[in-house]
Amino acid sequence: MTYITSKKQKMTSRRAVAPIIATLLLVAIAVVGGSIVFVFSQGFFSSAQVSGSPNIESLKFTGYDASDGTTLLNHDGTTFAAGNTAGNGLILGEDVSVYLQSNSVSKVTLGEVRFGGSVYNYTTAAPAPGQYQVLTAGPGSFLATSSAELQPGQQVSIVMNLGENIKNGRDTQFKLTTANGAVFVGTVIAGQQSG
Repeated sequence: MTYITSKKQKMTSRRAVAPIIATLLLVAIAVVGGSIVFVFSQGFFSSAQVSGSPNIESLKFTGYDASDGTTLLNHDGTTFAAGNTAGNGLILGEDVSVYLQSNSVSKVTLGEVRFGGSVYNYTTAAPAPGQYQVLTAGPGSFLATSSAELQPGQQVSIVMNLGENIKNGRDTQFKLTTANGAVFVGTVIAGQQSG
């Protein structure tokens, strides 16, 4: 006696796992694998977080007085007697004032100031050519701390004693670098007033 089996029976007898069960197995393997990766990487991400709060510095130029006169206007509307001679242009040793407002959430320490081709450094004494002071209020309230620090929301005038001659009408770049390395740039037109 010979048994004849049909091809249809052979195909059904070799069938493996149902497609639904195979899909469920693949999903389970992916979930387990993802969980393992998460557990191992969790320690890395917690140790790589930044400690403390971020320090975002924001300064806004609100105007300037680079006029060729004997008095300069401050950020608060008062005037002070500058060491300038009227009518001779902006020359070495004369003063220029730039107004700043701190929009930072913490104090900002000012570093180097560049105006035109000269570098200006902070001083608490009467500035010599190439130095600047920070006027906080009125005609004579200058910052007296060892470093030029602006508090959040504070408005000041940066009074620079010119380290070079600057022609009237010339666009001159004012570049301020903070102690943290943030750079702020503005333009001053020599012989004019803004703000």
